[in-house]
Amino acid sequence: MDKKDIEILVRRRIQELGLDMAGKKEYIIAANWKMNMSEKETKKFLEEVKGVPLADNIKVMIFPPYPYLHLFKEQLRYEKITYGAQDVAKEEKGAYTGEVSAAMLGDMGCSLTLVGHSERRSYYGDSSEIVAKKAKAALAYQITPVICIGETLEERQQDRYKEVLKTQLDAVYRELGNMLEKCIIAYEPVWAIGTGVIPTMDQIHETHKYIYQILNAYGITDNNIRVLYGGSVNAKNVQEIASVNYVNGFLIGGASLKAESFKSIIGLASEV
Repeated sequence: MDKKDIEILVRRRIQELGLDMAGKKEYIIAANWKMNMSEKETKKFLEEVKGVPLADNIKVMIFPPYPYLHLFKEQLRYEKITYGAQDVAKEEKGAYTGEVSAAMLGDMGCSLTLVGHSERRSYYGDSSEIVAKKAKAALAYQITPVICIGETLEERQQDRYKEVLKTQLDAVYRELGNMLEKCIIAYEPVWAIGTGVIPTMDQIHETHKYIYQILNAYGITDNNIRVLYGGSVNAKNVQEIASVNYVNGFLIGGASLKAESFKSIIGLASEV
């Protein structure tokens, strides 16, 4: 094996591990504001995070409430930070009062949308099939869906979490096929969201590895899709979670509502 062959193998292994060519792991840091923040608070937050230097291995995404998307369009036009909506309609247009279509999100400059968050599944009846259709609707307008999956505490305790995760992903794959490669997956154990409780690092590693095994079975390679972790992520635990294999970033709730704590998380992740 000559030097060129060795370089090719090293480059391939770096890609498989989700690293950049400087040897640093690449991370997506995504903020889900849910139904929080006012217009005044949003403007203040954006002023504080605009221009924050981002390492080459860090990508930042923010998902504000619908009414404030126009502020992101105005203020982040020339920034590296990307933004999106917290949900999208599965229909393209029509008599669907209260819904927001992918085309409308595109008009607001969105390049992303969440779909299938546990709160949408449990409070508003979004089945895995509906989530899949929403993802497909977003992709039709070149909007990247961040597809949320996760199990409840009861499902974890009954050792049914693998079955739950596979069922959720299978529904999406049936609808999207290989287009699933254009999506991002966010694993959020429902029992860890906003509770301050997080799985052990071994549990996170084992679960993320299992998710990749499902994706590999669809023919999707590790390097072609990113899997984020969400659930009580903050500045105190982000580096420990970031060091776990198969974790490619974070979907952050409460800790993303204050610019200072969010910037701290960005800085800490870039050091890993």
